[in-house]
Amino acid sequence: MMPKSKEFISSSESDVDSDEPKPKKKKREQVPESKKEKPEASQSKKPTKGANGEQMFQLSKMRFVSVSEFRGKVLVGIREYYEADGDLRPGKKGISLNMEQWNNLKEQIDEIDKAVKSV
Repeated sequence: MMPKSKEFISSSESDVDSDEPKPKKKKREQVPESKKEKPEASQSKKPTKGANGEQMFQLSKMRFVSVSEFRGKVLVGIREYYEADGDLRPGKKGISLNMEQWNNLKEQIDEIDKAVKSV
């Protein structure tokens, strides 16, 4: 009588594990060369160019605003970065605003600022 599964054929764990699909690796977003240096050294009010030609503005030690183009549309992105192996890499936390959303935010800045001051 033949065994019904590979578990009975071999007690080796490597045989059992080889049948399972390998998890896909996530594609990493490219980090601008200028952002790979230490965060303290890059703290400035002037924009820098990112790896894909986008303009990047530093908000704080690990947060940046970028202006880029994707599929013919201009986006304003705010993203948190983290340090790994001495390089800054983009994290999961972030948002991209299209021009309509960006303009809506700009129109409400005064009201938002008043709300912040009243808290």
